[in-house]
Amino acid sequence: MSSGTPRTGGPVPKYERLRRALAAAIGALGDDAALPTERELAVQHGVSRATVRQALEALEAAGLVYRVQGAGTYVAPRTVAKTLSLTSFSEDMRAKGLTPGSRVVVVGEAAADHDEAADLAVGTGTPLLRLVRVRLADSAPMCVETSRLVAARVPGLAAMDLTGSLYALLAEHFEIRPRRADQAVRSVVTGEEQSALLGIASRSPALRVDRVSYDERGAPVESTTSLYRADRYEIRFAVHREAP
Repeated sequence: MSSGTPRTGGPVPKYERLRRALAAAIGALGDDAALPTERELAVQHGVSRATVRQALEALEAAGLVYRVQGAGTYVAPRTVAKTLSLTSFSEDMRAKGLTPGSRVVVVGEAAADHDEAADLAVGTGTPLLRLVRVRLADSAPMCVETSRLVAARVPGLAAMDLTGSLYALLAEHFEIRPRRADQAVRSVVTGEEQSALLGIASRSPALRVDRVSYDERGAPVESTTSLYRADRYEIRFAVHREAP
């Protein structure tokens, strides 16, 4: 009679062996690459199509592939994990072995509204440099980023090459170095304009990150709103329980 405890050490099911083989093969493929058809996989691995289907379902549940009805199975885009350390987008992408880039959408001066003025500790109506960019990883859109800085603190920034790291420009040309930040994260859905910039369907899930960064003196440096594709980005953080 069974004790109810799962057996261990027995033969590995066929679908699990196939799942492992496919997972290893997927690692060498690019994002959105097509996998062979179920029939082709069954022939290649000497298993039934039911076994192939079970292996693909397990891979899909693990987020390694996605399936399009009537079209096939494809490699799921890799997600980028962001920790709560104060790093730039460019630093995050390079840490993951990806090439960062940007496409500038809007750059120019605008008067600070009430919330922007509060974030940057200036009066309402103060001229701000507002920079909107689509941030890229290996040329693929990852997020729409809106940065706001007090224009008087960064004269000439708008004329510089803004396709790279903003933090690097601030340090090199203005001796401004963010040291800490207050950050809030919430789930949203994308609007039509944001979706078009990110190359995704309208009302797709996204992560909105609002951040105000401060320099070593505690003065606000930048107010940023970033809208990340939820299918390509995740935020990780460690939590600790205080000793009683």
